Amino acid sequence: MDNGASSYRRFLEGDDNGIVEIVRDFKDGLILYLNSYVANIHVAEDLAEDTFFRLITRKPRFREKYSFKTWLYTIGRNVAIDYIRKHSRTVSASDEDLALLARDEESLETSYLREAQKIALHRALEGLRPRYHQILYLLYFEDFGIDQAAAAMKMNRHQIETLAYRARKALREELKKEGQYERL
Repeated sequence: MDNGASSYRRFLEGDDNGIVEIVRDFKDGLILYLNSYVANIHVAEDLAEDTFFRLITRKPRFREKYSFKTWLYTIGRNVAIDYIRKHSRTVSASDEDLALLARDEESLETSYLREAQKIALHRALEGLRPRYHQILYLLYFEDFGIDQAAAAMKMNRHQIETLAYRARKALREELKKEGQYERL
């Protein structure tokens, strides 16, 4: 992923799939970011929609001085600030509504972080030797046992255990290089 710039360029040239990719790739993170401004996950979702609507209707020019994500989040921030200015009066909410909002926010944040962790893990796996990638994939993504993995890879149990140990160690080092180990 080139951080969305090519998708936006394609959208500007008439390919509607470009904006679909942008929404898919940046929606959840943008919502969480906007929520830090408005402290209401439902309003943050609406503001994210407004941000994407602004991209579609106004088609602002993207200058590659910053990353696309930075540029998009800046637009979202401006939308959030406009919203705050217009709705500066405080509205009281019931305890039940606040609890519901908190649950929704936690759910979205948890799913977003889980997805980001999966992406980081897959990237790290791709950086490993093929045998390490294979054994970790079988053990952790396909839920194979040691004996099943041994049969699938045509190795004996001891070889699989040794390979899995070395693969986990290599994965740990790969994740540390990317700064992701502590997050997982």
